[in-house]
Amino acid sequence: MGYLNNQVVTIDAILTTKGRELLAKNDGSFRITQFALADDEIDYTLYNPTHPSGSSFYGEAIENMPLLEAFPQETQIMKYKLATLPRGTAKLPVLDLGYSAITLQQGASLSITPQTLNYLGNNQTYETSGYSATISDVRLMSTYTGVGINTTSANEANVNATATLGTNVSKTIIGTQFNLRATTINTLFGSNTQLAATLTVVGLDSGARITIPITINKVS
Repeated sequence: MGYLNNQVVTIDAILTTKGRELLAKNDGSFRITQFALADDEIDYTLYNPTHPSGSSFYGEAIENMPLLEAFPQETQIMKYKLATLPRGTAKLPVLDLGYSAITLQQGASLSITPQTLNYLGNNQTYETSGYSATISDVRLMSTYTGVGINTTSANEANVNATATLGTNVSKTIIGTQFNLRATTINTLFGSNTQLAATLTVVGLDSGARITIPITINKVS
């Protein structure tokens, strides 16, 4: 869903397949009970406190930025969701994966347990709802699973959530721990000695996110 015109309240929304099914019933069962907001389009570096016309114009460039139309690929839209944090929060939550980059040899395995820093007064470093982890090209992995969250949505994501994006295939999984094992298929490398992808992890309660590179080295 997105605002088509930031001068008036004009909203463009795309329903999921389930949403269209509920709307088609026309029996009053279709109710929007939850929604999320994001600021993907906003470049806050354009805020200009030295604007010669005064404080009313500090955010002029931001307010005039074009906004995205709605599209249903959830891995590519609403990456930066607005989150409600406890009153008095002085620092934004940030994710720590224990790695700033991942490099694996063919067939090597790795487990990642994300932690959320500056979260709930530092008394809790994990998130109750877990984390989502999206790899940009799942072909690099012979194993890519999430564990620790036993909900229908998490189980469905860990089994079925693949989406073709261009020439690559991304996959999103959910859990409190993610298990990776690098591919052993030599033909994927072609004439290359390395394969590259990115891993994006998002805290499902805090909204904190981090993206790191993944490199798979071919074993000669």
